[in-house]
Amino acid sequence: MKYINPVIPSDYSDPDVIRVGEDFYMVASSFNYVPGVPVLHSKNLVEWELINYVVRKLPFEKFDGVRHGEGAWAPSLRYHGGKYYCLIPFPDEGIFVSEADSPYGEWSPLRALITGEGLEDPCPIWADGKCYVAFAFVKSRIGYNSRIAVFEADEKLTRAGKTYTEVFDGTDVAPCVEGPKLYRRGKYFYILAPAGGVKHGWQIALRSENIYGPYKQKIILTQGDTEVNGPHQGALIDLDDAGEKWAFMHFRDMGAYGRTVYLQPARWINGWPVPGEIKDENLAGSPVYGGDYPVDAATDYSLDPTDEFDGERLALKWQTPANPAEGWYEMKRGLKLNCVYYGGNSLSQLPQLFTQKTPYFNFSVKTKCRLHLVNDGDEVGFTVFGEEYAYICAVRRGGRNYLEIRGGKIGGEEDETLCQSQPYDDTYVTFQMSAKFERPDRLAYKFTFGGSAFTHKFYAAPGKWVGAKIGVYARGATPGGKGCGVFRFFRVVCTDNRVTKQ
Repeated sequence: MKYINPVIPSDYSDPDVIRVGEDFYMVASSFNYVPGVPVLHSKNLVEWELINYVVRKLPFEKFDGVRHGEGAWAPSLRYHGGKYYCLIPFPDEGIFVSEADSPYGEWSPLRALITGEGLEDPCPIWADGKCYVAFAFVKSRIGYNSRIAVFEADEKLTRAGKTYTEVFDGTDVAPCVEGPKLYRRGKYFYILAPAGGVKHGWQIALRSENIYGPYKQKIILTQGDTEVNGPHQGALIDLDDAGEKWAFMHFRDMGAYGRTVYLQPARWINGWPVPGEIKDENLAGSPVYGGDYPVDAATDYSLDPTDEFDGERLALKWQTPANPAEGWYEMKRGLKLNCVYYGGNSLSQLPQLFTQKTPYFNFSVKTKCRLHLVNDGDEVGFTVFGEEYAYICAVRRGGRNYLEIRGGKIGGEEDETLCQSQPYDDTYVTFQMSAKFERPDRLAYKFTFGGSAFTHKFYAAPGKWVGAKIGVYARGATPGGKGCGVFRFFRVVCTDNRVTKQ
């Protein structure tokens, strides 16, 4: 079986992956979106399913409102002593821990391991009877970056030592080094980390017999002559208990598509892990465009964005940009979104925006909504959302419904009406959108109402540290309103011509 990169053409930033027996599990960044820190499962590192989230609600009051780019940054996932541990950094609050007996089950409430600003990308390792945690620094919060430090913690990650030790300064040789992942092989500790920045960086490996160094450095993966810019933060994965087969997964920044996930083969050469295509054993590897499945185990797993809204609970694929509140929605013969009062005009600060990741390179969306708009200002709609965004909506004014297309940007005061309003008297409205890949960082999309009579074309923009999202919403202009919209389905069709299996 063959695969083609990216194996996940969606925004799963900062992936960390582990193997437990014959199963692979991944966690990724979620920032301010809730539920947070998605947990994915695979049998072969190619086909993935979304099975859970570590965080159901961000544990700080400020996230009851929209805080773009804040929240749960790059997490790490490890299995030790029969438990799964997930370490999650919040750049303004500190490093927190959640644990579970099963990645499918209930994760424990977040507990603080270290509090304070400017700490990111923690990763633990248990060695020689101790637990060590490596992490990096956030320049915007603490004034500097490009360094990696280590501190000790107790075995169950309930408390940390009072001090940490900086073990690597990459200011001159590996600027912007971050995202350290700790490993042990033979007599060496290894730290794998990206350097050089998200869009144009590379991967390094550090090696030392002592957790506190000194560390030798080797560049192990670069863009080379490929189109795969970055290649950024990821995980080294053992594929068998003998430690003979390995793989590496990382993300690539693709603008509005987000940080898509790539799979590379990996080999150990002269005591160093080298991912990708290796043309010279003395040099770094470069990303591959595809290859053989690393594990011969076919599944039917997929990250299907379509939702018929026929369950009793909201599907895992949906996230909101703020902690959920009572009364936003019900699962009632569809997804019933209530026109909850929101005191602003800009969609960028709307907490009850139900979104999911951009799913494919080329795709179309159709979603049908039953309108029950009661008060003037009641509104339901569909959006492609990023730092710049647009949306199509049905809104009630003067006792009558109208269709509109609007646009805005994060930080803008008011959204702009882009197409002249049209009266609309039907009970149901079907929102449609088609998306087209124009280049690796350019996603063109077109909204349509009722065929071609009411159409507008835009270019998608990424959000704050995330890709563009697609989603639906309802809102009201007055408190206590009874208006709503009931979405009957949300159907997404992949229109890629790519062959994902051979």
